[in-house]
Amino acid sequence: MEQPRPEGSLSWRLSSHPITLLWFLAFRISSLLVYLLGILFTENFVLIFIITILLLAADFYYLKNIAGRRLVGLRWWNEVNPQTGDSHWVFESSDPSTKIINATDKRFFWMAMYSQPLLWIALAIVAILKFEFIWLTLVVIALSLTITNTLAFSRCDKFGQASNLAGSAMLSGGLASNLATGVMGRLFGR
Repeated sequence: MEQPRPEGSLSWRLSSHPITLLWFLAFRISSLLVYLLGILFTENFVLIFIITILLLAADFYYLKNIAGRRLVGLRWWNEVNPQTGDSHWVFESSDPSTKIINATDKRFFWMAMYSQPLLWIALAIVAILKFEFIWLTLVVIALSLTITNTLAFSRCDKFGQASNLAGSAMLSGGLASNLATGVMGRLFGR
């Protein structure tokens, strides 16, 4: 008889969103596999380049717009001010009181987020050591996409934790509540 697995185990069956998780992992793994199989078994750079770029773009889109929101409750986007041309990232995290994040989903998500850029860095080193600089262009594109998503979701997670901490401190009463009430009373009391 099989023992039940503890929460947070690396089993897709414990996921709250198994289809989302499987597609997320499929996009992440397939881009690496196509690149590796292309280097090992074919000299057709253009075909491998196009397929890998399409898989990386699908991974970027799916992760940013679907998997991040469903698996860990995080979302980010970039906004540009039309008057100044300045751009800034906007981060959004779900409220922990309304959305409970599954430990398995969270573990798969963050392991895949941090491992993929590391694997692409290793492939960049291999391309440099083998003097195959044409393949390095593809690796640089892959690194820029995966590192962008990794940095954005890491910042989004830190922003969400800071917002939740500040919100819980303000709502918990005590010193923070008294301080906020006193400051507001002085500002609007005059």
